[in-house]
Amino acid sequence: MELVSILNLSYLVASILFIVGIKQLAHPKTASRGNLLGALGMFIAVVATLFDQAILTYDWIIVGVLIGSAIGIILAIKIQMTAMPQLVAILNGFGGIASVFVAGAALQLSIPKYAFAVNYQEIVSIVFSAIVGGITFSGSFIAFGKLQGFITEKAVRYPGDQLVKILVGLTAVGLGVYGCLEPTDESIYWILSGVSLLLGIFLVIPIGGADMPVVISLLNSYSGIAASATGFVLNNNVLIIAGSLVGASGIILTQIMCKAMNRSLTNVLFGGFGAVATEMKDDGDFYSGKIKSTSADEVAMLLDVARTVVIVPGYGMAVAQAQHAVRDLYQLLTARGIDVTFAIHPVAGRMPGHMNVLLAEADIPYDRLKEMDEINSTFENVDVVIVNGANDVTNPLAKTDPKSPIAGMPILDVGNAKTVVVIKRSLSPGFAGVPNPLFIADNCLMLFGDGKKATQEMIAALKES
Repeated sequence: MELVSILNLSYLVASILFIVGIKQLAHPKTASRGNLLGALGMFIAVVATLFDQAILTYDWIIVGVLIGSAIGIILAIKIQMTAMPQLVAILNGFGGIASVFVAGAALQLSIPKYAFAVNYQEIVSIVFSAIVGGITFSGSFIAFGKLQGFITEKAVRYPGDQLVKILVGLTAVGLGVYGCLEPTDESIYWILSGVSLLLGIFLVIPIGGADMPVVISLLNSYSGIAASATGFVLNNNVLIIAGSLVGASGIILTQIMCKAMNRSLTNVLFGGFGAVATEMKDDGDFYSGKIKSTSADEVAMLLDVARTVVIVPGYGMAVAQAQHAVRDLYQLLTARGIDVTFAIHPVAGRMPGHMNVLLAEADIPYDRLKEMDEINSTFENVDVVIVNGANDVTNPLAKTDPKSPIAGMPILDVGNAKTVVVIKRSLSPGFAGVPNPLFIADNCLMLFGDGKKATQEMIAALKES
């Protein structure tokens, strides 16, 4: 069998593994197997590519594989689950910049041929890789900075910011067109890449932290689209297929996230969610004299007589790394015959599925996790709801204030329960920067403190009761 046939067969097997792996990622019971199948598919694709006749020497390739593998192993072992969104953002960025460099190298090799005949499919793909890859790289690192706290989580707006984005975008398009018409001018490609990097910064910096789950999902899609375009540059089928899978799944997930927030993608990208935070009055005036504080002992007494309990995890729980303490509380309550479920909002946390992953890590049964649409109608029959570090996803202003930045966003209707206990460090607002009327509701008690410590104190109090 010829080498080309073996390569194509290997790419076909790898592509099938990618598709099956994504399918198995749809359920927690098969997700680990799906990850392994995807990794195996990528291994086969890489090994097959290394046997390509176009490779002249393996020295630098081996060095790159060793360095990349070492970095990957260290990150996999050391990274905390709470920092997984940041890691995803970085990986998206690396995928984007890889597309820029690969397409740039392909252009260098093709310039001598372009002096005689231009392959417009190739040059258009090269230009497209530069634009999308550059936006993905810089945009992903801005998202990383916002998530990590290096850059303010607030939406950074300034007079004429939309006009600046339009002008930079048009400049990128103009350079791209010129690059296609004059493909032998290599400098245009790198100027275009630089403008695209700048465009990525301008696109993401005005987006607030509340929208980071959507942004990460969209940038993930961008990295796939850039990889697919690079596949057309290299005439590599497996890269085209893998990139298309990532691009399509990212777009679908982005649409799901936007629907969960009742907002359009255009509004996410250009609305500056969170920019109004600086215009809000001091929350202290809103809450003054209306808050009912409680203690772990009082909450334990409520739980001791409860028959149904719902736990709402939020990013505050993730920051406190309280998932294992929450699991211990779940097991203790379940052992006492109390029906305990978890209410999961689609945009809780900083990455799609963030809460699901954290709770799965703590070995909480997946059938105990209920999506918002499924559980909302049952809250009125719940004795106690424990909100651990969540804010905007439980804020009634989404339904009552049409001028609120979260107006129209579907929320968890925890206020319908008999008693709501909110575990929170302080009365500081969520990502949207607005106060939460739930905290002053008649049936709401505030348990101030770290999510992990407060949960552990509840467990200790329950054991003594």
